[in-house]
Amino acid sequence: MFLRTDLATEATLKTDLSAKDVAVHTHKNGAVTLTYTNIRTNAGAAAVGKPCGQYVTMDLPPLSDSDEELREHATLLGEELKRLLPPTGCVLVVGLGNESITPDAVGPATAKLVLATRHIEGEFARASGLSDLRPTAVVHPGVVGETGVETAELIRGVCRTVKPAAVIAVDALAAASPERLGTTVQMSDGGIAPGAGVGNRRQALDCHTLGVPVIAIGVPTVVDAAGLLCGDTEALRYMMVTPREIDLIVHRCARLIAMSIHKALHPAYDPLELVALA
Repeated sequence: MFLRTDLATEATLKTDLSAKDVAVHTHKNGAVTLTYTNIRTNAGAAAVGKPCGQYVTMDLPPLSDSDEELREHATLLGEELKRLLPPTGCVLVVGLGNESITPDAVGPATAKLVLATRHIEGEFARASGLSDLRPTAVVHPGVVGETGVETAELIRGVCRTVKPAAVIAVDALAAASPERLGTTVQMSDGGIAPGAGVGNRRQALDCHTLGVPVIAIGVPTVVDAAGLLCGDTEALRYMMVTPREIDLIVHRCARLIAMSIHKALHPAYDPLELVALA
């Protein structure tokens, strides 16, 4: 039975490929497990159903509102994100999704917590002590059902004006296993196709469509119903399930991702302070 998932770690479980196509290794860091999946060839990409590239999956204990816990996880995640980003230049952060639908609100909720700094320059930057902040632009473009414009079209227009060195695209993901809801973060330098995990694939955001590196970050907020129940799986083919505490999960995950972005872009600053300023 095929279960829909955006996670490379779950998708590779159904494949039997050599390391030259898909290489996977896992590293433990305290209570956190990091899995590195490198899809190297077109054959590997076809088998896994994901673009070629590096995928970093971080499995966490259930998140809480503890500032120290979030700071610890954000520091680790920020280090991985920094490794995927170019060392200098403006970064455009894009919050994908529909903030009116809670399981799809991770992107917009994260974007609201990321401090835009591209406009902080000159004498104001020096006087305020913020001259060493990396230029960052933030946008949450909504969805095509709200705007009538494909997200990729909007972001291409923004990229032509802002001319970022890289794009960070944040989105909610789908998983095959309920244990991963709100406890797994995936990053990839292969870009993202919004809506792919729930069968509503839109135009991709990647280096080919935007002309710059695109780092995708996401957290699963829905799980394929067919993986939860026995019985008539045909009737469940088009159903995705989300937990009752999804609003709390989205809030905590948005804080974690925003803090990790701050840690990657502005390592000299406390990510909690930057989230408070956003």
